[in-house]
Amino acid sequence: MKNHGMMKMTGRKRGEIMGECKLDHSHEDVLKKLAEQAPHLSELRVSQFKNQLNGELSQERLNELFHLLKKYDLASPEERQEREKQMDRLFG
Repeated sequence: MKNHGMMKMTGRKRGEIMGECKLDHSHEDVLKKLAEQAPHLSELRVSQFKNQLNGELSQERLNELFHLLKKYDLASPEERQEREKQMDRLFG
């Protein structure tokens, strides 16, 4: 059989590239993660996240926002810089 790794594709998971989270995150999940990480973000970033979360968002965008926030406080300076660039692109 050539479907190695496909057995884990159950529930609310999506077929994303290996190493990435495959769960769909809710609006509430993102708000909770923002509250946890807000002390580690600038006031401007927190405001940008809140503005995004005030509108209708696709599941893809919710997942993206969640993962930009996930363990932000533990990220290396290089990882934070990369996430900041991604935030700049998202928030324009």
